[in-house]
Amino acid sequence: MGSVSITLKDGSIHEIPRGTAVMDVVKGISQRLAREALVARFNEQLVDLNSIINGNGKLEILTFDDAEAREVYWHSTSHILAQAVKNLYPEASLGIGPAISNGYYYDFDVVKGFSPEEVEAIEAEMKKIIKENYSFKRRELSLEEALDLFTENKEPYKVELIKELPEDSTISIYEQGGFMDLCAGPHIPSTGRVRALKLLNVAGAYWKGSERNPMLQRIYGTSYPKKKMLDEHLFKIEEAKRRDHRKLGTQLDLFSLHDEGPGFPFFHNKGMIIWNELENYWRKEHRRHGYEEIKTPIILDRGLWERSGHWDHYHENMYFTEIDEVSYALKPMNCPGSILVYKTKQRSYRDFPLRMAELGLVHRHELSGVLHGLMRVRSFNQDDAHIFMLPSQIKDEIVGVIEMIDDFYSVFGFEYKVELSTKPGDAMGSDEIWEQAIEALRDAVESKNIEYCINEGDGAFYGPKLDFHLEDCLGRTWQCGTIQLDFLFPENFDLSYIGSDGEKHRPVMIHRVIFGSIERFIGILIEHYGGAFPTWLAPVQVLLLPIADRHQEYAAALKEKLESHDIRVEIDSRNEKIGYKIREGETQKVPYMVIVGDNEVKNKNLSIRKRKVGDMGTLALEEFLEVVKREVRDKTQ
Repeated sequence: MGSVSITLKDGSIHEIPRGTAVMDVVKGISQRLAREALVARFNEQLVDLNSIINGNGKLEILTFDDAEAREVYWHSTSHILAQAVKNLYPEASLGIGPAISNGYYYDFDVVKGFSPEEVEAIEAEMKKIIKENYSFKRRELSLEEALDLFTENKEPYKVELIKELPEDSTISIYEQGGFMDLCAGPHIPSTGRVRALKLLNVAGAYWKGSERNPMLQRIYGTSYPKKKMLDEHLFKIEEAKRRDHRKLGTQLDLFSLHDEGPGFPFFHNKGMIIWNELENYWRKEHRRHGYEEIKTPIILDRGLWERSGHWDHYHENMYFTEIDEVSYALKPMNCPGSILVYKTKQRSYRDFPLRMAELGLVHRHELSGVLHGLMRVRSFNQDDAHIFMLPSQIKDEIVGVIEMIDDFYSVFGFEYKVELSTKPGDAMGSDEIWEQAIEALRDAVESKNIEYCINEGDGAFYGPKLDFHLEDCLGRTWQCGTIQLDFLFPENFDLSYIGSDGEKHRPVMIHRVIFGSIERFIGILIEHYGGAFPTWLAPVQVLLLPIADRHQEYAAALKEKLESHDIRVEIDSRNEKIGYKIREGETQKVPYMVIVGDNEVKNKNLSIRKRKVGDMGTLALEEFLEVVKREVRDKTQ
């Protein structure tokens, strides 16, 4: 048979007999690794551990610590879910069952929806399958063989998927314990590798996401190799429910959602306080970084959007209207407006870099099924900016934006990860221009020693981008900031500047946001803080609690004094017991409560309760003022 040479991740080279299974190689390395290994990467391709090595190559063993292995783990668990459903409901037809973030789902065509009791029975059946420790076995078929097999098994959705493949395709199926499913793989070695699982919920889902297709039943679940890991995940799910911004938005009187305007949130006074504090911070920082603020209309002529490429590449996400028999569109993005401002006069190389910032209202047509509180809406305010510059200034400007984004996120206590998104399938412009732009972004982020990953094909249609995914207190990530480098819009709109040689030249353009959407960022902050905003953002910073009516006058004087120092204050003047008022203040998550009774009136001092701390004792008014003002000034978390 001969031998082959494999190179492991640590660089060591091993000679093994040709035809050796990957798992046998793993066992030769470490028995512990063999117990934890889920899948392998051989010559940059993911493979099952029972696959055979017949040639030289690089071999990397992946465990649950690796993102790709977790995806395989969850996808394999979806096959266990499908097997359990088929065991209990043989008449069910199988849809698809992919891995998703932190879990998996599988779609089933059944006569009626699954009840909670039925979901419990399915979960119990899954545990039986796991206990049997069935091996995942791969088998390859021709397209014709696969069609015959799934037709015979009465799986119409699988037949439909197979018919969409090229005629010369080799089809792979995976079997475990008498169950079979169409799948490209790879999979974990056996069902017993799943040690802890939970089915989470059931929802309706149209086949292939189209309302023209049948409604299927989608079961969501998650699984982990250790029960402790599952328990931690389930705790985070419950904590996320408790922090749901839609629930807290109502409880804290921040915003509301109405059937009369689906996807168009209504901000209340307390929500606007948070909004305005974010805007004030945004404006201060942009002035400090040399930006000039502009404002452009929300409705512009259709021809502008044809010229920008939005008409061809973004048409289905736009709203349109007609004025004087001329077609107009509500802007989905702010960039064409900034370009028109740029073109109002001839620019010189001495003007660069020219940084234009705009808190611009945009509208995008989202399907009703994807609307979600403040996180997915149809109108929102982008904290946009467009930087026009010389080619020689590209790196410095990108680095400057990266540093600005880092400053912003640190104020809110967010860590973040960076993705470099490359050319999409519907991109405008040549490969050469795209490569130049991608390398410029890569060079800038590497110069800051920031780790990043590549997100192939997810750039904007006019340029590649750096996406910033911030991480909240529950470990969830949210894509907010972005930096897009654009050589195409300046060409499409014939932008120019007079260079040092007296000739016309083409500028380069950066599109960037930091918050992303003010609405969405507020939603993220609500959930990140659980509604307990830091003092500088809190709608009510101090709540005064007079014990009796005779203390109202002193409370009113305190309110006036605190407000003279720009502190946001309310008085709970209701005829209720002080314990009840304190509990109400805690529910409203006010940073400071001040109890006003006989001692406070007599001694002209304050009895302070701090959120999450409790009783702070007695402070003089001036001491308390300094505490609150310092927290606001320093934006203390």
